[in-house]
Amino acid sequence: MDCLGVKDRYNAAYQFIEQNVERGLGNKTAIYYNNETYTYQMLRDLMNQFGNALKSLEIELENRILLVLDDTPDFAIAFFGAIKMGVIPIPVNPRLQPYEYEYFLNNSRSKALVIEKHIWEKISFLRNRFLFLKHVIVVDNQGTYPDCLDFQELLSKERSELEFTITECDDAGFWLYTSGSTGLPKGVIHLQQDMEVALNCYAKGVLNINEQDITFSASKLYFAYGLGGGLYFSLGIGGSTILMRENPLPEKIFEHIETYRPTIFFGVPTLYAAMLRIAENSQRKFDLSSLRVCVSAGEALPELFYKKFKDAFHVDILDGIGSTEATHIYISNRFGKIRPGSTGLAVDGYEIKIVDEAGKPVPPNVPGDLLLKGDSLAWGYWNIHETSKKKFMGEWYNTGDKYYQDQDGFYWYCGRSDDMLKNGGIWVSPIEVENALLHHEAILEAAVVGEEDGDGLTKPVAYIVLDESALRPDEAELRAFVKQQLDAYKCPKRFVFVDSLPKTASGKIQRFKLRSFVQA
Repeated sequence: MDCLGVKDRYNAAYQFIEQNVERGLGNKTAIYYNNETYTYQMLRDLMNQFGNALKSLEIELENRILLVLDDTPDFAIAFFGAIKMGVIPIPVNPRLQPYEYEYFLNNSRSKALVIEKHIWEKISFLRNRFLFLKHVIVVDNQGTYPDCLDFQELLSKERSELEFTITECDDAGFWLYTSGSTGLPKGVIHLQQDMEVALNCYAKGVLNINEQDITFSASKLYFAYGLGGGLYFSLGIGGSTILMRENPLPEKIFEHIETYRPTIFFGVPTLYAAMLRIAENSQRKFDLSSLRVCVSAGEALPELFYKKFKDAFHVDILDGIGSTEATHIYISNRFGKIRPGSTGLAVDGYEIKIVDEAGKPVPPNVPGDLLLKGDSLAWGYWNIHETSKKKFMGEWYNTGDKYYQDQDGFYWYCGRSDDMLKNGGIWVSPIEVENALLHHEAILEAAVVGEEDGDGLTKPVAYIVLDESALRPDEAELRAFVKQQLDAYKCPKRFVFVDSLPKTASGKIQRFKLRSFVQA
């Protein structure tokens, strides 16, 4: 790859913003937000102003800055403005507890913090504990915190012209932190080129994204999934995207789709289920006719959700799997090649193999560990050498997911490696049992984990969230219902009714918390 007309020179800010202005798209809308529009020319100028501001603050090449920002144009301005300077932006969840930001700032050794005012109000008392931080830049500060800089004022003082810092494809471009579903979040180091690889392999290769598309992601920009679907996929082809600051509640999602008319929507299974419930219980019809495709990732999309959504809204959901470490999706269903319940086929540009505990490939229909190879894989984890060695094995990355591949090449998710159960010496996939339970009309959500019986053997236990309007089934009824669909050894030993399931901010069920509850 090269850009700027110089061999071996590469900068993602050029590929995703500057290049569109050069192509004559300066007046085209890049971002729709809160009844406002931001053109590519506006983004370019503001990006340059932020880059100049970093230069004025003596933030240098390869320094890190932490972004604690909602999904607004300010995110895009700070993210790409940093990248243009060779400074490394690190977006994190803006809905965390104060001490979690202390971890991110000190672990990353960030020199600057760009943060929403309402969040700084909650964490400012910790400032003396941020060991490497030199500058706090608050959005709409307006003098509230005299010892902090104001984001808008900082930009207004700077020129809108900025030369690119010398960077290459293999330079660090940005970091993302894992969601921390097990242990502390890990800093994932991505290269300048990784977004373009994901764009070419998945967005172009699978979604056939083009300049006329308008994207909208319910998943937030600090996630790898949301960063692609909500920002750089559209910018990479000169399209448009819709940003929403608010939490992705189904009512808000419907409102934004009907108002801005996106063509591609990125969601997660729990959100699609919530949207279906709203639609089924509403007196009005929601208009999703602008959508040519929906995308799902984060958790396996149950076959039932796919079929019900297709029937209700007449649009396909392409389920896939990606990860923070892989930048975006690397296995996906395709137009005309959808197998409901499966994760789909390998995305062109990626190699997949499924291996047993000894590292040997397994035959079709046998679960094993999923290994991944592709050019969008991260460089590794920050400052966790031993973990990096175990997960990044030369060209291959151990995803930590259990999968099997059927005779037609489709991949089927069995669960995280540490979520799998062995009952009677046979592997049981919690996903398979959960999907069977979801077909029961009274069940909204289900999570299956292992519990030791009196003999020390592990048996499946199902945690269930019921539909409030449905009659509560008894255990005998549920046991018979599961056995109608699955072999008897896969049936849960117990059924536990709960009000909600523990989840990460990205909507993934935290089965390890349920396992801890069982053991307690």
